[in-house]
Amino acid sequence: MTDEETSSFLASNRKMQLATINRDGTPHLVTMFYAMLDGRVAFWTYRSSQKALNILRDARVTVLIEDGIDYFELRGVQISGVAEPTDVLTVGRLVGRGIGTGLDEFIEYTARKRLAWLVSPTRVSSWDHRKLV
Repeated sequence: MTDEETSSFLASNRKMQLATINRDGTPHLVTMFYAMLDGRVAFWTYRSSQKALNILRDARVTVLIEDGIDYFELRGVQISGVAEPTDVLTVGRLVGRGIGTGLDEFIEYTARKRLAWLVSPTRVSSWDHRKLV
């Protein structure tokens, strides 16, 4: 994908696979909601979650955003980079906006128990199998 196609793809999706590094070096992979903030993937999670503990120990992450069902519809973006702390409420509101309405009170309440990050890319890969036809 071109840079413009990649940006558009990232802005139009809401779920990603997040890979962090467990203490023993194995990957920890989970599905997360995300939002785009200043051109970067932003996400939040509970402070006590395994992914949060992993990031606090080693901030290297990889995220995968993909869509399509049939082979010639598959497209995606993989971003490897470093998770940098950012404002929890800002990210919570952005992520919440993509999930639904009426979440303001929940976001305010749960933000006290969460951490948020922006992914600063070191490598971006993308593909679009629709271009193969």
